[in-house]
Amino acid sequence: MRSIKILGTGCPKCKTMFNNVNKALDNKGVKANVEKIEDIQEIMKYNVLSTPVLVIDEEIKIKGKAGDVSEIESFL
Repeated sequence: MRSIKILGTGCPKCKTMFNNVNKALDNKGVKANVEKIEDIQEIMKYNVLSTPVLVIDEEIKIKGKAGDVSEIESFL
């Protein structure tokens, strides 16, 4: 099962990213463990300066913007 993390402090873009990830998973029929990380100390471990960040299987795919559903599907 894939591991997906959304790093962000809860801003509107972070919430959009979370919703878009779930839509992309549904569209592709992919099962994944989706985790929303809002703790700033945890986010800093990924060495990123802007959120939201999409991490799939510990690899950063998107940072600083809410990826759209089709873009997220391309990573699945």
